[in-house]
Amino acid sequence: MSVHFHYCRHAGATLVDEGHTRFRLWAPSCSTVALEVEGHAPAPMAARKGGWFECVYPCGAGARYRYRISPNLAVPDPASCYQPDDVHGPSEVMDPAKYDWQYPRWAGRPWHETVIYEVHVGLMGGYGGVARELPRLVALGITAIELMPLSEIPGGRNWGYDGVLPFAPESAHGHPDELKDLIDRAHGLGLMVFLDVVYNHFGPDGNYLAAYAAPFFRTDQPTPWGAAIDFRRDAVQTFFVDNALYWLMEFRFDGLRLDAVQAITERAWLVELPARIRAHVEPGRHVHLMVENENNDAGLLRAGYRAQWNDDAHNALHVLLTGEDESYYGNFVADPASALARVLAEGFAFQGEISPVSHTPRGSPSADLAPDHFIIFLQNHDQIGNRALGERLSVLAAPQALCAAYGLVLLCPQIPLVFMGEEWGSCQPFLFFTSHTPELGQIVREGRRKEFAGFSHFASEEKRHLIPDPNAPETFAASQLRVAEREARPHAQWMAMIQGLLALRHVEIMPRLPGARAIGAQVIGARAVMARWRMGDGMVLGMALNLGSTPVERPDTLRGRCLHAVLPQGTDLFCTMLPPDSVVVCLAETADE
Repeated sequence: MSVHFHYCRHAGATLVDEGHTRFRLWAPSCSTVALEVEGHAPAPMAARKGGWFECVYPCGAGARYRYRISPNLAVPDPASCYQPDDVHGPSEVMDPAKYDWQYPRWAGRPWHETVIYEVHVGLMGGYGGVARELPRLVALGITAIELMPLSEIPGGRNWGYDGVLPFAPESAHGHPDELKDLIDRAHGLGLMVFLDVVYNHFGPDGNYLAAYAAPFFRTDQPTPWGAAIDFRRDAVQTFFVDNALYWLMEFRFDGLRLDAVQAITERAWLVELPARIRAHVEPGRHVHLMVENENNDAGLLRAGYRAQWNDDAHNALHVLLTGEDESYYGNFVADPASALARVLAEGFAFQGEISPVSHTPRGSPSADLAPDHFIIFLQNHDQIGNRALGERLSVLAAPQALCAAYGLVLLCPQIPLVFMGEEWGSCQPFLFFTSHTPELGQIVREGRRKEFAGFSHFASEEKRHLIPDPNAPETFAASQLRVAEREARPHAQWMAMIQGLLALRHVEIMPRLPGARAIGAQVIGARAVMARWRMGDGMVLGMALNLGSTPVERPDTLRGRCLHAVLPQGTDLFCTMLPPDSVVVCLAETADE
């Protein structure tokens, strides 16, 4: 007998039986609302307390519908589960029990086993395209794939952060049941699947909420992307709690990554969310919540969020590898080695200090947190795609130095993340792309060029016109990965290196990660650091990284069995000096603390 999963949402269309559906809409700005099911006469919805409207209508799965909120405007369901005709089209009633799960007893994996692979589903060919890549990713050593946001967006070319219908999986990628099949297949291979969700704003095209639910937004606190969502209201809080549980329960995602939570005005709601989710998830099931947070709010990591994307780690490593000093890299250029040492020992580099760029305090103390509360990476969608030309580190950094940096990132006790194509050192750019209307596309294009006007390389108008047009189909096409590149000899060798590092992590790091704590880290050269951790089994993991141009003395405290080393050809592994662009990773039974 097949097993089905379903979470009962407060809003949207819910099947009562095969021939009847309950519809609920929060529309406090309306005095009347009518349901319009295609092929049927409009049906008035009953007004309920608190701005709610509802009705039960004789239709079943497959019915397409809108809500008539005024004589001149009918809108899709804000809690739509499927938008076959994009954000402005009708919503479709879905049967959550239709999909038969093949691995219903999957309970996830413990956090310490996590190695994340971030994916843009559209660039990989939709839900089916990602599914076809799963066996290769398992062989690589990946244990979790993280999908960039899937909420329905205008058109089919978009990063996903402009979504306007948070419950509707992007129709350009495939049918919702194809997304379930992707997750099911992943579980069958032992892979977790995480989803990036955006709870801090809605996109500009197709967002009708203000027309019938103006209190959904705040007028006093804008965000960089538009009006702030008013999390002070119960209906708004419930909408997003429902969304989180919908992805976790109905689609069986293993975790969520909450985007830019510093833009969510009500921190109390964020603090409460993990407990509200745990109250509904089955006992014994591993579900992991992650955050992106410019504020470095360590308190959230003590409140139930499993980890934070560690931008401080990336920024320090990026400065060491490239020497770039503009924009937020200005926070790290003065002493990137000290910043990296603090990241490895304590999690955040900024723990309340004044940011040299913003001139305001940033962060909070994090030294008490275990290293696996932090997700470390050399690249991700933001750090590549928010560059004007979308260049990857493979074209920005020296290969030997980059190899050494990967040794640290993939073997340190923080949780590693790899961006699609990074595993073979792809040189293909990952650009910012959209598929807006021509009018909105022009605004985005001009805004993009204005954004980079302050960068020295794009100071002139002529240079700024070299920045690809986000709305051009060619920009999306240029970001697609090439199988031929992956199979070329230098890239295949790079992938073998990444695979070897991850195999080493599975054997030597993962089993020892529960209970691991930092012993400390220190700067050992102008661009060199050494760090040690007491692992959960008592062993001591030590790493020394030198990204400087001159050798540094190898610390006496770096001792034990060598797990991994990147050294220039001909260098003695046991030399007392650590050459430029090198890393040495050791495991010892004891350490002087």
